[in-house]
Amino acid sequence: MKEYTFSEKKDTRSGFGAGLLEAARSNPKIVGLCADLTGSLKMNDFQNEFPDRFFQVGIAEANMMGIAAGLSTGGKIPYTGTFANFSTARVFDQVRQSIAYSEKNVKICASHAGLTLGEDGATHQNLEDIGMMKMLPNMTVVVPCDYNQTRAATIAIADHHGPLYLRFGRPKVPNFTDPDQKFEIGKAILLNEGTDVTIFATGHLVWEALEAGKTLLKKGIKAEIINIHTIKPLDLEMVIQSVRKTGCAVTAEEHQINGGLGESIARTLATNLPAPVEMVAVNDQFGESGKPGELMKKYGLSASNIVEAARKVMSRK
Repeated sequence: MKEYTFSEKKDTRSGFGAGLLEAARSNPKIVGLCADLTGSLKMNDFQNEFPDRFFQVGIAEANMMGIAAGLSTGGKIPYTGTFANFSTARVFDQVRQSIAYSEKNVKICASHAGLTLGEDGATHQNLEDIGMMKMLPNMTVVVPCDYNQTRAATIAIADHHGPLYLRFGRPKVPNFTDPDQKFEIGKAILLNEGTDVTIFATGHLVWEALEAGKTLLKKGIKAEIINIHTIKPLDLEMVIQSVRKTGCAVTAEEHQINGGLGESIARTLATNLPAPVEMVAVNDQFGESGKPGELMKKYGLSASNIVEAARKVMSRK
């Protein structure tokens, strides 16, 4: 089993900020829009270096999506920035009608996703966004796992034509992926090979999956761990190939159990290679105010929950 380590913890929203600035330096078509959360989205450096390409729209998220659609019609590549809740739930009609339906080249960049928003509580902890976005025709959904991968994804999506949802978070998490990685939309990453169970993880749960893999190995269980950084389009080939080898799967995500990665994996297997699946996710509940780590533990999103799910699904083979 490959050993993954990290030298520091960094927040993925800072990876977005760094990636946006780097992408903008090489592509003059990129413009940034923010709904009164420039500091929270780490868009300050972009604003300072390219003031004529930055648009502060204020607390008017729906208007921001309409402006972004218009800018894309004029040949620009808009990156919109606000919290996940305000990037999806608040503006779903505008995203559906003005961006997805007409295939506008808009990058919807959403920070503070999931439970790990923490103390802001249930009204801001969007746990439904992946499902909302993946159901829209023409929409691509990307969920990187750490600072380095978020930076790489932010740069890479500039070359992808069409509506895209990029989801990242607020807290500092282990930064363990290659700083020089090439991000490929729609191509999952095999982190560890195994023969007994496949663990498909996305976002902050990728590191938890790696920790779970170490615990399982001590129990003689070899877990295959795959980073699903693109929920849509899903890497069907890798999903089927892995489960054909292991015979069962666990999915892990910081999202509702309904509508997220787990359902995409289950549907893929049901139609191609029927196999038992256990899902580690928030079980049809709203979140609450609290420390990110405490919330992850309370709502069953820790490495220990992945270990238990792996043992359970293996008994169903």
